[in-house]
Amino acid sequence: MQEKVAVAGIGFTRFAPVTPDVSYRELTYEAAVKAYEEAGIEPKDVDSFVCTSEDFLEGYSISDEYCNDQLGAVLKPVQTIPGDFLHSLAVGVMHILTGHFDIVVVQALSKASNMKTLSEMVNFALDPVLNRPLDLTPCFVAGLEMNRFLAEGRATREQCAAVVVKNRANALLNPSAAYGAKLTVEQVLQSEPVAEPLRSLDIAQNADGAVVVVLCSPRIAPSLTDKPVWIRGVGWASDSPTLESRDWTDAVAVRLAADMAYRMAGIKCPAREIDFAEVNDEFSFKELQHLEALRLFGEGQAGWATENGITSLEGDLPVNPSGGALGVGHLFECSGAQKFVEVVLQLRGEAGQRQLPGVSVGLAQSWRGVPTTSAAVTVLSAD
Repeated sequence: MQEKVAVAGIGFTRFAPVTPDVSYRELTYEAAVKAYEEAGIEPKDVDSFVCTSEDFLEGYSISDEYCNDQLGAVLKPVQTIPGDFLHSLAVGVMHILTGHFDIVVVQALSKASNMKTLSEMVNFALDPVLNRPLDLTPCFVAGLEMNRFLAEGRATREQCAAVVVKNRANALLNPSAAYGAKLTVEQVLQSEPVAEPLRSLDIAQNADGAVVVVLCSPRIAPSLTDKPVWIRGVGWASDSPTLESRDWTDAVAVRLAADMAYRMAGIKCPAREIDFAEVNDEFSFKELQHLEALRLFGEGQAGWATENGITSLEGDLPVNPSGGALGVGHLFECSGAQKFVEVVLQLRGEAGQRQLPGVSVGLAQSWRGVPTTSAAVTVLSAD
């Protein structure tokens, strides 16, 4: 059994609000070509492919049939994961850890601009008897959760707005981000109400894009890359699927997934051993909730840390240097992929103007979004 897994190559497209010039297949093809070129491989060299796909969101049945051609995976082992990219990544890592695979490719994409009835599609994941007939919108559910988070004293409205200001500003330094902007806390607080206390600027806007990653065993890593990034730990978990029985203050699934990843990575004190993090910020308060669930900050401390610049690019624990979902765009099942790519770029020292100095251990965390309680965490290092 192998002891670790290397990232040998990454490929990704631009992340844009709309991409009328390219199809699902073309997005994946562009990312795949870049990843294969970086790793110096061809599709015939790949032992296994893991695709991330949600039939219902992508608008056709058996959606993995739309991955094989553009990945060069025809007549090759292909597995489809209906979850987030980080769930698929965990499967790819496990393939290599068996010792039977040397090269595994993991893929994810978002074509959110093709989704014309998004609220209705998301609502289909709700309980069909008790919840779905209420015709709740995703933002309504998020507003309820944000209200509970604030009412419990875990953060202030201003601290949530500070998350938006930070991430949208970080995105200005990211050429792949779609929604970079210079904002103030007051502008966020005064933006259009959506589901109080949730305002329009608290919500990540959708984006299109694709990511392909080449994983390999340590045995062949030196032949594929001179800048290997090592996957030290992976974890995933799901909490209660129903609105009535879940915890509305803490992100329980994130905590369980993180603890699993930390055990595998040998992380004893995350707040001291993690240099930076890319976490889910689909809604502004979620960044704060997830940071505390990841044990990077104590209960009620993430908002204070954000307000005081600790999670900024110059802070002690930078969070979402890419701009996060608020700045890059919400990529649905590709969300974790964008965060994974940012961690890899930072650990390689290839993040451009937003490069963090002296980082060696990074974390990527994903959440599948309303109405789920499904999460995944990955710990990576440059050592």
